Amino acid sequence: MKAVIIDDMEAARTALKADLESYCPEIEIIGEAQGVVSGAKLIKDVSPELVFLDVQMPDGSGFDLLEILPQLDFDVIFTTASDAYALKAFKVSAVDYLMKPIDPDDLMEAVKRAKDQNNSSERLSLLKENMQGSKKIALNTLEKIQIVNIEDIIRCESSVNYTTFYFMDGTKLLVTKTLKEFDKMLSEYNFFRVHQSHLINTEFIKEFLKTNGELVMKDGTKVPVSTRKKAQVMEMLNNL
Repeated sequence: MKAVIIDDMEAARTALKADLESYCPEIEIIGEAQGVVSGAKLIKDVSPELVFLDVQMPDGSGFDLLEILPQLDFDVIFTTASDAYALKAFKVSAVDYLMKPIDPDDLMEAVKRAKDQNNSSERLSLLKENMQGSKKIALNTLEKIQIVNIEDIIRCESSVNYTTFYFMDGTKLLVTKTLKEFDKMLSEYNFFRVHQSHLINTEFIKEFLKTNGELVMKDGTKVPVSTRKKAQVMEMLNNL
């Protein structure tokens, strides 16, 4: 798989190249650049299949670089220092990112996903929207990637290694990730894990049945609250 590295720090490029040689020998680095303008030119010149792209560079951001290009016919793995807002957008957009300093296990996993999936133009477009304040999430099913509005999700239910999403229009979707992963992604969007198997959108709570230990959602469904979560749920409801 032919790849390029775009990062303004030479030491970061050198370290990433060394890690790729050691842990991902199937990746062939065919070019490097240190900024937005030089990076866009490099991509046009060598047509990589994969781009390792720094988020912040002196002449702009990795997102600025993607804006310059007429088409996104390659996969992108962002490399970034801690940026809480950007990381939240990456997670819900299903776009890969690596935190600096890069962990080899994370690198191998990101490269594996890049090899296994088609180009990420749809996910990159979603990332751009989410960076601008949109609230959408990319959900991977066995057949496709579906983009949905987070505010349309009523609840999520664990299905072993999968998660079933329930929506306000009455539809549901089986997604190929665990509930634990979505708990991390959606906690900042008013979602609350009330049970080992249930994550709910607090905007859709209708009432809490204390005697039964159940939440009644606005679509009429009842969601059990675990005993250890009951006090947290009561506190959460008092703060709504």
